[in-house]
Parts: sequence; C-alpha cells; structure tokens
Amino acid sequence: MKRTSTYFAKPGDTPERWRVMDAQGQILGRLARNIAIALQGKDKTTYSPHAPTGDFVVVTNAADLRVTGKKLDQKMYYRHSGYVGNLKTFRLREMMESRPDRVIELAVKGMLPKNHQGRQMLRRLKVYSGPDHPHEAQVTGHPVKQAIEDGG
Repeated sequence: MKRTSTYFAKPGDTPERWRVMDAQGQILGRLARNIAIALQGKDKTTYSPHAPTGDFVVVTNAADLRVTGKKLDQKMYYRHSGYVGNLKTFRLREMMESRPDRVIELAVKGMLPKNHQGRQMLRRLKVYSGPDHPHEAQVTGHPVKQAIEDGG
C-alpha cells in the first residue's frame, strides 16, 4: 500500500504573478476580501499557511470606491502617536478625499494575519488612486523573461 503525503509549498516553489484589480464602482469590503485572498494565495491549489504563495496585487482607481449605508460619515479611523492626548480621528469621507489608497490598505490589513507573514503579504499590495500604475512590465511579464520561458 502506497502512502500519500500532503503537499506543502516551500518559499520559491510557486511563481510570482501580478494581478491588477480595478476598484472603480466596487464596494470596499468585498474588494478588500478579494485582495486579501489573492495576497494569501488561498485561491491556489498550492496554498500553504507557512509559505508566501500569494500574488502581487495592483489596485487602480481607488478614488472611485463605493461604500454602502452611512459609512462615509459614520466610519472612523484612529491614529495615536503614543503620547498622552494625541488620539487623532478621521472620518471615511475625509480619508477618501485625502488618501483613498490608504483606505484600501487599512481594510486589507485588517483581513490579513497579524504576524510577520501578514506584514510580508501587505508589502505585495500596491494601491493607486488613478487608473495608471508603474508596474506594467511586471504585470505583462518582462520580454526577456517571457522569451526564456517560451524556449526562445
């Protein structure tokens, strides 16, 4: 009788892919969930909780994000410097006007593991408020790298 063993991916086993997600007209929480799953690699068959099997994610049009209900006026973000009396609060509406990319980063950060692995995953997230991003070479693949992989 042959015994089968469970496959665990090792760091470097899975090729790193780049995904582009357009946030235009999408709801914040649902988009953040999809991004978190892609960063963790949970949508791949090679998922291993101890190895970085996720992809790089580029999010465009973060300024055109949607939220439901009264979240624009009721959802609050907090930042504290560590000094007494230095708690700063921001409404979602203010954050969307000043830093829409930060809104997505914070939503995704809350859905990732709170450890070294989660911080590594968050570094693979690139968010831009407009439609343009500087990662076109990584997304489409480097021409020399593609020629080597194609056998040419």
